[in-house]
Amino acid sequence: MKTTNVAYKRRSKSSDTLGDNKIMVQRTGEAVDPRIRRTRQLLQQALDKLLETKEFDEISIQDIAEAATVNRATFYDHYADKFELLGCMVGCRFHELITERQVQFGGGCSAELKAIVLAVCDYLSRMQGTNCKRQLEPHMESAIITSVREILLSGLKEHLPGSAIAPEMIAASASWAIYGAAKEWVQTPNRCSSEEIADTVTMLVAPVLRIPGSEKVV
Repeated sequence: MKTTNVAYKRRSKSSDTLGDNKIMVQRTGEAVDPRIRRTRQLLQQALDKLLETKEFDEISIQDIAEAATVNRATFYDHYADKFELLGCMVGCRFHELITERQVQFGGGCSAELKAIVLAVCDYLSRMQGTNCKRQLEPHMESAIITSVREILLSGLKEHLPGSAIAPEMIAASASWAIYGAAKEWVQTPNRCSSEEIADTVTMLVAPVLRIPGSEKVV
């Protein structure tokens, strides 16, 4: 990979959390080369495996490279540092769940919003008690919020083309609200089911997204 691409990648860390396929399309307009995708998968899998036995702070780039059977130079061809790799790993896992469930948002349906909320709740619930330690939470938060924001923004641009409030602002507000509510739910002892909390969060967030038929909740 050319040095200019690496430099560009270092300036675009936040966008990397959306999943490697989408990132590469955004950067170059072309699909990801299978060899690049495979190398990134190896690096993400290596970090995921290392987190089972080590704290994130204890893991070095060399550890990751050796576990992925690549050299350090190859690591830096794809990621600026281990924090970027972690963000991509979390983002890709969440993106896989979204894709698997065929979640979409057209901007005018509460059921579609609920599917997004449910995916976030289920993902956080899965992560609880595994590799999701306190030091990883900021990276997971950023990756998931970015993914949700992009999904919402795509629908809002079609649904609210003439809105006085920028779709980007609406999508950002809603994505943070969804993640915050899901996080609060997953940390609550004896919590209700994900289906039940998804209904509640959908009722709260739908007015923000101006979904037809939604009512403001005070």
